[in-house]
Amino acid sequence: MVSMTAKEIAKAVNGELFGNADAIISNIQHDSREVREGTLFVPINGANIDGHKFIEDCFVKGAAASLTEKEIPEHSTGCYIKVKSSRAALQELSAYYRNRMKVKLIGVTGSVGKTSTKEMIAAGLSKGFDVMKTQGNKNSQIGLPMTMFDIAESNEIAVIEMGMSEFGEMERLSDIAKPNIAVMTNIGVAHIENLGTQENILKEKFKITKYFDKDGVLFLNGDDRLLRTLHGKQDFRTITFGLNKDNDYHAEDIRSEGFNTKFVCCFGDNRVSLKIPALGEHNVKNALGAFAIGKYLGLDNEVIQEGFMTYKNAPMRQQIHEMKDFMIIDDSYNSSPDAAKVSLDVLKSVSKGRSIAVLADMLELGKKAESEHYGVGKYLADIGIDTLITVGELSRHTANGARDNGCQNTVSFENNDQAYEYLAKIIEKDCAVLVKGSRGMHTDEIVKKVLVNFENK
Repeated sequence: MVSMTAKEIAKAVNGELFGNADAIISNIQHDSREVREGTLFVPINGANIDGHKFIEDCFVKGAAASLTEKEIPEHSTGCYIKVKSSRAALQELSAYYRNRMKVKLIGVTGSVGKTSTKEMIAAGLSKGFDVMKTQGNKNSQIGLPMTMFDIAESNEIAVIEMGMSEFGEMERLSDIAKPNIAVMTNIGVAHIENLGTQENILKEKFKITKYFDKDGVLFLNGDDRLLRTLHGKQDFRTITFGLNKDNDYHAEDIRSEGFNTKFVCCFGDNRVSLKIPALGEHNVKNALGAFAIGKYLGLDNEVIQEGFMTYKNAPMRQQIHEMKDFMIIDDSYNSSPDAAKVSLDVLKSVSKGRSIAVLADMLELGKKAESEHYGVGKYLADIGIDTLITVGELSRHTANGARDNGCQNTVSFENNDQAYEYLAKIIEKDCAVLVKGSRGMHTDEIVKKVLVNFENK
């Protein structure tokens, strides 16, 4: 729980204080709907709405103070802290708060898989430490600062997701979070429209180590062709994990049992049998990284394994719903070429009967959009998915890639409603359905309709 005075906050953000300097701030909110007694309200001037219009309403709700970029209303009795930029002040305040906390902070970044990796690490450490983790995917220039305020004095470990989509963003996040340990999951093509090349993406994500000293440790997915080039070439320690045997931690004998995956973790002369309540080789990699961190932090194998069994997929991220006669995998939160291929692997692994993929457009791919969509369709056909339903113009290239390589049961639609109507007609006993697309495609609408309309059938 946050505990700061208005005077302390004004000093931390180099703001001008108007009102009660001794006002006690117990929480910070940028959403006026979440304001309660003791809140510092942070009005963000966004593309569609200006938070400043809600300041006086927030005082009525009990807000103790508010930041503002604008002139103080003449007759207001509220406590204001005037700043040049509310967004920048939020970041400065969160950095100030993080510096007060003695917690060891693990930063997680990568083109895909940040949330699932974060969840696996937090689970693996949960039985040995008091662990705090990013809720959902609050990993942006607003979400990450807000996450800092969730760190409590009692927390020993904080596992923080750190995302970036443009030049300079990771450095700003590192200025706030200052990770002691970092994990890099992969370097894909997500956000390549803004960053140009995978090499630029690597350079930007590597800035997660900006505040590392000689005791910092970077955990790398050594199966990634770009990430493995960083191993052993830094002033700090690097540890690799992955499926390839040349990694510091690698997996052997991977096998699925129901919705669990068993494997043997090999490191040094050690072989440890592990089990996770999740499917797919990507989750094995996540567990390898989490296990490596647990060992680095001194946990026994049994303690990490016990923690792993508390793992749950985050909502809309390969979330498996078992219906009466079939299964639907809700992976509708977001998509990229690498993530889509991983999800198709999971679909193939759980299919007892017909496998159906519903894939919508993948955004922010720039000039690579057509070829990357085509590549996903080719991959789908190569691994033997039975049916493809696409949504959106770009995904027509996915359909072309599938057809050209042998998957003829392929249909394309303009919107989610049309795709659902077709899907509802072809769902059959023992089939498995995957739904995936970029967040802007809102493919969760399809999942929700399936869950509602097939609930009692």
